[in-house]
Amino acid sequence: MARHHGPMAFDIEGLLDLWSTPHQDRAAAEAAFGAWYADPVVINGTPMTVADLVSRAEQVRNTFTDLEREVLDVCEQANERGSKVAVAFRMSGRQTGALGTAAGVLPPTERELQIRVIDVLTIEGGLIASLWMTADELGALAAIGAARLTVPPG
Repeated sequence: MARHHGPMAFDIEGLLDLWSTPHQDRAAAEAAFGAWYADPVVINGTPMTVADLVSRAEQVRNTFTDLEREVLDVCEQANERGSKVAVAFRMSGRQTGALGTAAGVLPPTERELQIRVIDVLTIEGGLIASLWMTADELGALAAIGAARLTVPPG
């Protein structure tokens, strides 16, 4: 069950740690994610299984060395079905693995990369049932010289 400490105290640090911490094996990882997420959970409108989330977390950990997360702001609101939690955070680390972005895959750069992320979570029955996530990939890529503006043709 997603960690709540009272009606309006979602454990954001615990959730971010879940994504950052390697697990003993695949079964342990799926059990850990299943304690937080419905199976399936809907992410940006697409259903994903807990197994899919474990694979995503492995990709993130394989992309960054010395991965750090800094929570910038959290907003919570209870409703009749559960609650909504919005979290803005900064994820950073040395990019030592490939990074999938909306513009394509960025090969390892060995540079410090910092990405600002906003997640809006819907909590139902103590689990994250759905979420909308957006990340400032363009700002992160531009900061390390991996993206620049060009004038479109025409």
